[in-house]
Amino acid sequence: MFPLSLLFGIVIWFRNKLYDLKLCRSKEFDVPVISVGNITVGGTGKTPTTEYIIRLLKNEFTVATLSRGYKRKTKGFILATETSTSKQIGDEPKQIKQKFPEICVAVCENRLTGINKIQKIQSNVNVILLDDAFQHRRVIPGVSILLIDYHRPISKDSMLPMGTLRESPHQMKRANIILVTKCPIEMKPIEKRIIEKELHLFPYQTLYFTTIKYGAIHPVFEAVSNMNISKSNCLLVTGIANAKPLVDHVASITKNTNHITFPDHYAYSQKDQEAIIMAYNQMPGDNKIILTTEKDAVRFRDFMNVNEILIEKMYYIPIEIEFMYNDNDSFNKQILNYVRSNKKYIGFRS
Repeated sequence: MFPLSLLFGIVIWFRNKLYDLKLCRSKEFDVPVISVGNITVGGTGKTPTTEYIIRLLKNEFTVATLSRGYKRKTKGFILATETSTSKQIGDEPKQIKQKFPEICVAVCENRLTGINKIQKIQSNVNVILLDDAFQHRRVIPGVSILLIDYHRPISKDSMLPMGTLRESPHQMKRANIILVTKCPIEMKPIEKRIIEKELHLFPYQTLYFTTIKYGAIHPVFEAVSNMNISKSNCLLVTGIANAKPLVDHVASITKNTNHITFPDHYAYSQKDQEAIIMAYNQMPGDNKIILTTEKDAVRFRDFMNVNEILIEKMYYIPIEIEFMYNDNDSFNKQILNYVRSNKKYIGFRS
């Protein structure tokens, strides 16, 4: 695998060098653009981070989000509506549109094209959030936020396909803000100092640490029965990159847990639905529940014919990010100051 990783690294280095030398052109926009991305493949918490920023900005500014719509079955630019499916726009944009129907949610493989179309369609947009755009160098964001998973330190990782790095850790220099995500709540100060030292930050970069905050369970479908989750046997169904933190959490709040895992962004089929129901029926006792992630719930809702067991027994656990060391005020101020200072003047929302 090492030769392939070496070759991949050379290709990515050459590509970045073309942009650094301005031999490949990048564009800066007159509207504030915030990029949320990572340097590794797999889940680092981009969606809950994007949702945090939406909550921070939406009452003062007209917010738009733009992503490529990973794993969607469509091509080109699509403006999401409340009836859009995950197959049309991707599960993460669909989740954001469901939670924040008042904002503009769009998907486009080409972020440059996507921003131009958003500005034409919704000219009053004050700020655009780019999801998973750290490697998309055709657009120059005003603020670039880079996410690093606490459990997968980049200093100990390798380039794809040997490791999970999408580009060299040296490219962290392009980020203004770095979030170390999914940190354990009990993380010791010495661990924080070690991470700070290993990252070798530049003076213009700000480092924050976040952890996962799990919410109360919600029904995936409308018709539900009341559940006492602490006394329930749980069937956990996930199609995400790293389910371990969720598995640990569910094990701590339920009686017993069985876990069925699928690939990240997995498109569930009718056969998968039948397999889930079979696994549920094989669990002992009457007090049973099916749990899944919020992102998976979006895909399950795309089923045309849903079994009664899923309708009655399937719930999802929402997650949010929570800043450690009371750093949320500092982060909020940094984002708000940037948008307020750089927003295109069209008046505040009433």
